[in-house]
Amino acid sequence: MFHDRYGARAKLDDSADHGPGAELFLVEGDSAAAAVSGARDARRQAVLPMQGKPLNATRAPRGKVLEHPFFGPLVEALGVGFEGQCEPRRCRYGRVLVLTDPDADGIHCGFLVLLFFHRFMRPLLDAGRVEIVRAPWGEVVAAGELMLAFSEPELTALADRSRGRGEMTVRRYRGLAALDADVIRETCVDPATRRTAGVSTADVAAMIEVIEALEPEGPRAGA
Repeated sequence: MFHDRYGARAKLDDSADHGPGAELFLVEGDSAAAAVSGARDARRQAVLPMQGKPLNATRAPRGKVLEHPFFGPLVEALGVGFEGQCEPRRCRYGRVLVLTDPDADGIHCGFLVLLFFHRFMRPLLDAGRVEIVRAPWGEVVAAGELMLAFSEPELTALADRSRGRGEMTVRRYRGLAALDADVIRETCVDPATRRTAGVSTADVAAMIEVIEALEPEGPRAGA
């Protein structure tokens, strides 16, 4: 039983089916969740929104993590158990997809989620069940053609190559909620066309080493 001590609990928009073919998207906030829910396959894809920036679970007390308004519902949704009881075969979803905005805040939120998995659900990382989805950064429309960019340099390059093709617009997205459903479906949701990267225990450990090198005292609880 998870408590509501730290604020409103994240609300899971669950999939109809569960098991190896099902997926759980972890996104930033209710607006992003609504956008992804509108583009997903409701039969096999679920969505759980973060409620603000997640807790840094690296050194936080176990009870505080379980009572957290995002991590508590995440533990319930996955159904794999916690810490030493984590068993990937019991997971309600075949894949967990971390989908955040490609800006500094989004990258930080994604990293905090990975810290949680590294400490409390490492077997899911070891089993290759956690992936990061790369969301688009912006778009260039020239001569009626829509071209998507996944970084600022790529957006600039697309704009430069499109000059002289007639009317052109350049747009930087302001979060997932600003994307059309078709764009979200193609770039973030559809397994056939989205860009993802698997995350291993070694990957997260390397990230932690970098952060600890920058902050000699290490990640601070609650950061």
